[in-house]
Amino acid sequence: MNISYNWLKNYISLEKSAEEVAKDLTSIGLEVGAVETRQSIKGGLEGLVVGEVLTCVDHPNSDHLHCTTVNIGEPEPLKIVCGAPNVAVGQKVVVATIGTILYSGEESFTIKKSKIRGEESFGMICAEDEIGVGESHDGIIVLPSDVPVGTLAKDYYQIETDTIIEVDITPNRVDAASHYGCARDLAAHYSVYAPENKLILPSVEKFGVDCNCRPIEVTVENQEACPRYSAVTISGVEVKESPSWLKNAILAIGQRPINNVVDATNYVLHAMGQPIHAFDADKIKGNHVIVKTLVEGTKFTTLDGVERSLSATDLMICNESEPMCMAGVFGGLDSGVTESTKSVFIESAYFNPVSVRKTARRHGLNTDASFRYERGCDPNNTLYILKFATLIIQSVAGGKVSCDIIDIYPKEIAPAIVNLTYDKINSLIGKNIEKTTIKTILSSLEMKILKETETDLSLEIPTYRVDVTRDVDVIEDILRIYGYNNIELDSSVRSSMSHAVRPDSYKMQNIVANQLTSCGFNEILNNSLTKVGYYEDLKEYTIDKCVSLMNPLSQDLGVMRQTMLFGGLESIAYNRNRRNLDLKFYEFGNCYYFNTENKSEENVLSAYSEDFHLALWLCGNKTKESWVRAEEKTTIYELKAYVENLLRRLGVSSFIYDEFENELHTKALSISVNKGGKIIATIGSVSSKILKKMDIDTEVFYADINWNYLLKALKKHKVTYAEISKFPEVKRDFALLVDNSVKFADIERIAFESERKILKSVNLFDVYEGKNLEAGKKSYAVSFILQDETKTLADKQIDAIMSKIQVNLEKQLGAKLR
Repeated sequence: MNISYNWLKNYISLEKSAEEVAKDLTSIGLEVGAVETRQSIKGGLEGLVVGEVLTCVDHPNSDHLHCTTVNIGEPEPLKIVCGAPNVAVGQKVVVATIGTILYSGEESFTIKKSKIRGEESFGMICAEDEIGVGESHDGIIVLPSDVPVGTLAKDYYQIETDTIIEVDITPNRVDAASHYGCARDLAAHYSVYAPENKLILPSVEKFGVDCNCRPIEVTVENQEACPRYSAVTISGVEVKESPSWLKNAILAIGQRPINNVVDATNYVLHAMGQPIHAFDADKIKGNHVIVKTLVEGTKFTTLDGVERSLSATDLMICNESEPMCMAGVFGGLDSGVTESTKSVFIESAYFNPVSVRKTARRHGLNTDASFRYERGCDPNNTLYILKFATLIIQSVAGGKVSCDIIDIYPKEIAPAIVNLTYDKINSLIGKNIEKTTIKTILSSLEMKILKETETDLSLEIPTYRVDVTRDVDVIEDILRIYGYNNIELDSSVRSSMSHAVRPDSYKMQNIVANQLTSCGFNEILNNSLTKVGYYEDLKEYTIDKCVSLMNPLSQDLGVMRQTMLFGGLESIAYNRNRRNLDLKFYEFGNCYYFNTENKSEENVLSAYSEDFHLALWLCGNKTKESWVRAEEKTTIYELKAYVENLLRRLGVSSFIYDEFENELHTKALSISVNKGGKIIATIGSVSSKILKKMDIDTEVFYADINWNYLLKALKKHKVTYAEISKFPEVKRDFALLVDNSVKFADIERIAFESERKILKSVNLFDVYEGKNLEAGKKSYAVSFILQDETKTLADKQIDAIMSKIQVNLEKQLGAKLR
């Protein structure tokens, strides 16, 4: 939320700078994200000055340019070549001097000394659109003759410089979602440390009803969804462009000015935090406003021109024949204020937050009004806001109040009552704060003390503080206003915090992250909430196993992920669309599951579970083309090597591979530590169907490691060490002819089963399939490393071992030596 420093000063007397105020806001819990200077015209018209045209003659080398001399109040007039058709001697004009920067949207250019068709020019005489004061480019600006030469353009156009403070409002602090709300919190803070900075509530004493000549009847049929509805009619308004002060205020906070009445309603919302809506009173058929729900499927066109199908639970503001507005969410196309509007009906209401939230989510709308209504506005402030809005509209559009105030409030919403003790305040805060200071803070927060004893306080909480319902909420407010930095820490700190994850898990994650990053991987972090559509056609990760959100922000964030795959594919698609093609990603995160078979009435959470995972993605080229080497595509074997290296780094020295296929992969391997044991990792090539769905046009390799299972495997691992052997290794090679179905893993397994002590490693260094081989056969070239750590191996022993391996390979795999 953007807060204008100039606007803020309307509601609190401030001596501090904007930067100091920003620090104070952060210290009281309204965290400031950014502070930046803004001018009502970009660049602030710096370098622009009023000049007088002294001479104007035709350019000798052009049929449309003019050579002028312009007095800008300096000792010597400026020579300026000008192409405007309306330039003439005696005119007061706006001159951009050398070095001035002019802006056009996001682009800019600097005025420099130049030579135009052979004539020197030392500046530029400006048109409206060139300096941002208008849109005309028909000719240069001609100012009134009485404007003094040398007047700065920024002074003539009254350029306003402001500081915008970007405040990150948390969902529970809707009371601070306005300039007055921030001012109120600042005033509470200053009541302790700088009491001269007083809160200023705008007066509405000048409000008055001029006549009851334009009455409009209001009926609230659904009082649960609309507990209070206040309104008034203003007749004789003139809808036009807003005055500069109102436009500047609206522009300062990033809004777009529309007209004086609509801008006034937006001004009130951002000033006081209460949404209001203006209807064209002449478009209210039957002079009757009805607050109700409509039949399921009723069509309604909103201000953005979109026709929407209403739900039977959507609260609507209607006239006698049709809906006019989605209550608290969005206005209608046919009932809004236009330049032809002469009378306006102003609504200031309190709508049920749940009703507004459901309607906004159902239709995918998120407006400034719904943002505030969803979180809870003040039901007891609608009349003040109505009067304040009326005075603002009258000041910019004229008109008279033409009906008595309408206020339908059948069941008043009472303020919450909270009891708390001084002992609990001091205990939770960790410091004994003076009682007078506590009461000053409570008073400044408009929490009324109903009853007080030596030990207790009974408080009436204002209805705009929807987040304060318990004594701990009040204590939190006291602490943030008093200042977290003003609480001294004791020399000893006691903590009741417990670690949800075993400490060694963090250590292992850091080891893995460092290793992957050193191998060129980038860590990514994706949202745990993901699209429902990803799981709709899956058989293993079915939609009924998803943990679904009750009130999702959108279908894109409707369920919690069962697999890390899709988040990584979204990141790959995003990068590849921006020509970042060769990608290595990894991510740590939880996956979430719902199993209806585990559902239990005694334990509502029994059906839900989560697992911590490490995921890796690989795509693109392994190496780029250069003078040293040719371009080389990445393969599944590269990813397999990365996973094996990780497991070995963590202490898993041996593992078992099994091939499998599922809907996520076209070909894949699972890794387990023991035969028939838990699968700790899977590696595979993502299926083309999924890649097409994600709009990815290259092969992607994906590995998923179940971190919890991996940690359990590591618990059984013991770190051992041995001296480097003094005796040499021996290498022997086999060229084996085997069936196409035989895998290297089978050869490796049989070799180690044949010789466990002396055989150290088995490596595949060549595969041949093609001419001169029998059909259905392939050739594997395999090397075997042998080493005895107690003596040098003799040829006889080596031959015996190799013969045993050969026999077993022939017997179990039908292999033949070539």
